[in-house]
Amino acid sequence: MAERTVLVTGGTGGLGGAVTAAFLEAGWRVVVPTREGEAPTEAGAVAVAEAVGADLMEAAGAAHAVEVATAEPAAPLRAVVNLVGGYASGGLVHETPVEEFDRMLRINLRPTYLVTQAALPHLVAAGGGAVVCVSARAAVAPFPGAAGYATAKAAVLAFANAVAVEYRQRGVRCNTVLPSVIDTPANRAAQPDADHRRWVPPAEIAGVIRFLASDESAPTSGASIPVYGRA
Repeated sequence: MAERTVLVTGGTGGLGGAVTAAFLEAGWRVVVPTREGEAPTEAGAVAVAEAVGADLMEAAGAAHAVEVATAEPAAPLRAVVNLVGGYASGGLVHETPVEEFDRMLRINLRPTYLVTQAALPHLVAAGGGAVVCVSARAAVAPFPGAAGYATAKAAVLAFANAVAVEYRQRGVRCNTVLPSVIDTPANRAAQPDADHRRWVPPAEIAGVIRFLASDESAPTSGASIPVYGRA
């Protein structure tokens, strides 16, 4: 029986499957919120432990996901991994409608905020724990045509650092990983002519995330970890 629970948002995505598998292999109870009609990803032979239907764009949905994650007293919630997000390329700033800019902020920042907000009281009550957020290399090294995405991922990074400061004395750590391009089927399809050898495999990022959620990284909070692969 698992002795601790992790809530993994975005667990049905290309990175999410690897993260889910990493925690399951380490003996965690894993709870993965899913949208209506969305099936949990299987990573190799390891299936998702527990799926919960929840709209993480709304406070009620985030609260419901956390409620399920905290439903096993023998396996208290000890970690939250915020993977939900999205990318859209566009033109330069003067060519990008504010609605598209707002959309990038909403899908990258809002679920991270709502889920973390709902989970923090439970992590504190359990004696502490870890929150891991996913930003992006673009947050610290923007590239043309993605001002909304870069701004949103910078906001995720700033939010994570704020959580680290506010909850440090309450035993909750918060750290962020910053991938470059993740080697997923979707990214390969979008960029078929790229040098995929330079991209970072999801399993390698998953190992870093699991470490940041574990007791082995207990002294670390407020860190921004580059996971760039060979990019």
